[in-house]
Amino acid sequence: MRKEILIIIVAAFALNSCGIYTKYKPVTKVPEDLYGEEVAASDSTDNLGNLGWREVFTDPYLRELIEQGLQSNTDLQSAQWRVKEAEATLMSAKLAFLPSFALAPQGTVSSFDGGKATQTYSVPVTASWKLDIFGRMRNAKSQAKVLLEQSRDYRQAVRTQLIASIANVYYTLLMLDEQLAISERTRQSWKETVDATRALMDAGLANEAAVSQMEATYYSISTSLLDLKEQINQTENSLSLLLAESPRSVERGKLERQTLPDHLAVGIPVQMLSNRPDVRRAEHSLESAFYATNQARSAFYPSIVLGGSAGWTNSAGSMIINPGKFLATAIGSLTQPLFNRGANIAQLKIVKAQQEEAKLSFQQALLNAGSEVNDALVKYQTARDKAGLFEKQIASLEKAYESTSLTMLYGNTTYLEVLTAQQSLLSAQLTQVANRFMEIQGVINLYQALGGGRE
Repeated sequence: MRKEILIIIVAAFALNSCGIYTKYKPVTKVPEDLYGEEVAASDSTDNLGNLGWREVFTDPYLRELIEQGLQSNTDLQSAQWRVKEAEATLMSAKLAFLPSFALAPQGTVSSFDGGKATQTYSVPVTASWKLDIFGRMRNAKSQAKVLLEQSRDYRQAVRTQLIASIANVYYTLLMLDEQLAISERTRQSWKETVDATRALMDAGLANEAAVSQMEATYYSISTSLLDLKEQINQTENSLSLLLAESPRSVERGKLERQTLPDHLAVGIPVQMLSNRPDVRRAEHSLESAFYATNQARSAFYPSIVLGGSAGWTNSAGSMIINPGKFLATAIGSLTQPLFNRGANIAQLKIVKAQQEEAKLSFQQALLNAGSEVNDALVKYQTARDKAGLFEKQIASLEKAYESTSLTMLYGNTTYLEVLTAQQSLLSAQLTQVANRFMEIQGVINLYQALGGGRE
């Protein structure tokens, strides 16, 4: 017996080189040009994503909305329950290493050919212990640990997405509010222009066509106001959904008063491995596939189970004794797969293929992360560069509108020139507001791309 045990131990150590007991080695390197040529990677660990969301978003109304969303959002709550499920699964995998015990009392009453009834009983406690010599349960536990980390990564990804979504919707509302205010001022100004043109017509200095065209433009602006109000309502509804609320009006600030960090450091690319929850989740999928492969390899080797029972019984074979006596038994079994080798080989090929798929998914997750950082930075910088040009454009268009409006009163220009100048000014003002939103959105997207909003 000792010889057989020694052989098993030696075999177990030998199998270490077969990959059954090997541990996953985390990835520690990423491409140096992960962020692209347009973005110079930093030499320091200074990173916008390392800031708390309260440091990035300073608007008190927005802070309150984010706090509410983190408490009530249904997707985030579901992600939290996934973590609890994974914790229970890991606990189950850990308990598999311990022996199992069971109380199995039995009693029998029998009588042969009308004779005196005999009573037998046994009150044993049975035990079973599966030895993990070939790493099957160990790999299952490692896989359960990985699944737990994956569920935590998923929860963090939902949290990061939620913070960014609330911020994006909030600033969309501020943009629409500002565009609505500009359109309201334009409508009022155009109403005054319509009245002035009508006065000129009454004085014989303008024709009815000019008045009709001016009124048509006025009604067009009024229609756009209704469209903006509808967009505001829809955006408020979208925000309410994120907060797990029924539709309601949202209290908010002004776009012109918003401030965001100016120093948009991206840090070193390798930080993606620890900061981005989706990247971490992709690597944990690779790690899970690694242990699944190890587990498939262990299926080729026998399983060893130790069992036994101990208790009192009055049945001693063909004899019945009273009072009962204490009885203990021990059993050892070894199960070696013989005829399912083909199925095991097929299963090993499947998990190896899944491991290669997980490796490619991880690589793609890294590339996606780098691309998102690049997109966000370029978007922010482009909006910043446009901001100064829009200011100059609007200043010129305001002068053009004032000049054409005044000269029309003296008959030196046509209503069409005034109409064109007013429409150009309105379009530029609305675009300027949208560009400010794009600038803010670039910061939000960069914060999310760098894994911001972590717990």
